[in-house]
Amino acid sequence: MSVLFTFPGQGSQRAGMLHALPGHTEVARTLEEASDTLGYDVQSIDDAATLRSTVAVQLCLLIAGVAQARVIQAHGHEPDTVSGLSIGAYPAAVTAGALLYSDAVRLVALRGQLMERAYPGGYGMTAIVGMTQRALERLIAQVNSEAEPVFLANINTETQMVVAGSDAAIHRLAALASEHGAQRCERLDVAVPSHCALLDTPAASLADAFAQVDVRAPRAAYLSSSVARPLFDGARIAADLAGNMAQQVRWHDTMRLAWERGARLAIEMPPANVLTRLAGAIFTEGVAVSCSETSLPDLGTLVDRERARDER
Repeated sequence: MSVLFTFPGQGSQRAGMLHALPGHTEVARTLEEASDTLGYDVQSIDDAATLRSTVAVQLCLLIAGVAQARVIQAHGHEPDTVSGLSIGAYPAAVTAGALLYSDAVRLVALRGQLMERAYPGGYGMTAIVGMTQRALERLIAQVNSEAEPVFLANINTETQMVVAGSDAAIHRLAALASEHGAQRCERLDVAVPSHCALLDTPAASLADAFAQVDVRAPRAAYLSSSVARPLFDGARIAADLAGNMAQQVRWHDTMRLAWERGARLAIEMPPANVLTRLAGAIFTEGVAVSCSETSLPDLGTLVDRERARDER
């Protein structure tokens, strides 16, 4: 279980991210399949203006994750384990063989539309660094109100959290957190309040769409970042994918689980290195790298080294 592929979530997107993928037949195939499924050229949606759309962002993250994973796999390097943060769970499921890519493209397009329609403006997410979960939850309780609720959405490390809610509510919380010792409060490039009860209704609608899709048992271990557990059958993975927009992300616990299950090399799919940096505290005796910063030959060398270590 030594090789882990990780797939980032919304907020990690970059303008031109599809055009920056390696020139490889697997990338061309992945782009073409998505374009055929959607009925338009997907390389038209990765410019800065279009990436203001939740739909475009989520599709680009799906496509980039699947494309890069396919390139690595085409060179004979398969993951033992996969895990994705939020929308990253979809390319993770595709890479593990649990979900057909064409189905994932359709479902992710619908997912983005449902989230965007539910909250077209006035909501978002903010990262808060330098506070423990308990300390931040006390501050959330102080600013929370029925009219403008704020939620703890992501637990990324022991001292790096993300909150979701209305613009006004998360602004008040960020100001309070700064007064109480937070090192940094940073508004994320996310236009919807993900990973909280505000998205329960869109998640239920997406679950209806999943009822029409065949989700299988994965070939590689699929770690859910919503429950920080491995899921082994298609029905549970389908429920996890459909509902994760409204569920808290337990990324720190998920990476600790990956380590405990034997992962020693974590490879982050494009376009950034957010998950690689988050893995640092756990993979202290392993290796965490991002595809955006590591050449394919070097990735192959790292995988081969891990495989050789496993055989010893």
